[in-house]
Amino acid sequence: MTALASISVRPVVPEDRAEWQRLWVAYLTFYETSLPSALTDLLWSRILDPAEPVEARVAVVEGGIVGIVHYFPHPDTWEENAVCYLQDLFVDPSTRGKGVGEALIRAVQRRARQEGWANVYWQTAEDNPRARRLYDKLTGGPSGFVVYQLEG
Repeated sequence: MTALASISVRPVVPEDRAEWQRLWVAYLTFYETSLPSALTDLLWSRILDPAEPVEARVAVVEGGIVGIVHYFPHPDTWEENAVCYLQDLFVDPSTRGKGVGEALIRAVQRRARQEGWANVYWQTAEDNPRARRLYDKLTGGPSGFVVYQLEG
């Protein structure tokens, strides 16, 4: 697909709530899950609170929000500087394959460079080939680590 001519990526502002939430719900649906509205409200408040580490950017094309990314820095035992976990990335299906996902990831990478974070890392589902093609292109391939999870 052809890249979009004009993709801008910027921090979320309070007026973005409705468009952000539309994409957030679509992201959760993509992963076949849902969250209580109270958790969505909590995430939104964290994003807007400068005292919270969670940050968000939106991709805008022709005045409409077509992508979202959430990320946060944290200490790392193997690095002097913080590392950044890119937790959520979602692009509206109508604009996939046109450079929006890469623009969002590159915006997080620029933020990491500005702040001196050692690296940006993320994970995705094994059965998400479209996203994995982009991630492989940007990083050279997976890190080789397998993710495990225990309930708290």
